[in-house]
Amino acid sequence: MRDLSYAREGHQVFAGLNLDLSDHRVGIIGRNGSGKTQMARLIAGLAAPDAGTITVGGVEVATDRKAALSTVGILFQNPDHQIIFPTVGEELGFGLTSQGLDKAAARQRALDILARFNRPDWYDRPIHGLSQGQRHLVCLMAVLVMAPKLIVLDEPFAGLDLATTVRLSRYLDALDPGLVHITHDLDSIRGYDRVVWLDQGAIRMDGRPDAVLPVYEAEMRDRGGRDDFADL
Repeated sequence: MRDLSYAREGHQVFAGLNLDLSDHRVGIIGRNGSGKTQMARLIAGLAAPDAGTITVGGVEVATDRKAALSTVGILFQNPDHQIIFPTVGEELGFGLTSQGLDKAAARQRALDILARFNRPDWYDRPIHGLSQGQRHLVCLMAVLVMAPKLIVLDEPFAGLDLATTVRLSRYLDALDPGLVHITHDLDSIRGYDRVVWLDQGAIRMDGRPDAVLPVYEAEMRDRGGRDDFADL
């Protein structure tokens, strides 16, 4: 991110932000409203900066949308905000056909990813019959089938039970692409390479998890112990 400025609905989210995220596993933390989700959307090319540039793997994601689809993928907090097709096979094949793959090749790629996750019978399965955790898995497979260099996770475990969270965490930990993981769940990123603490659109702290997380936790507990809600 170079000289990144971005405003939304009249609110200045970022103003001249510079940040390089080259580590394999990066956690992004911060309070609600600190800019985490907007950063996720900008990295994925779903929003365009007002000024400055964002490049992922040499691709300027806001302007080269076709290249961005195979460079960076995003996994949203709510799978229903991501899924647009009625069946699993259609959902998995959409990005591939958008990239120019013919239907037969897209179907085979979709079947391959389903087999990888031991779900070979899901191709024609209706999305509406899947549980929340199963829908999260479909979204993950839809991202992975595009073979991106980077995956952005925006609170991927929100609303999931513990067993599903553990299972999805295991899948994510085994992935080859880089991860940028936006979360309030500090335990999920303690083993990461780096943590960036966002505060009102600026970088408050940036470093190893064992350096950043204790400071963040201490401040959040201090704020939580106050009776004044003026900082919300």
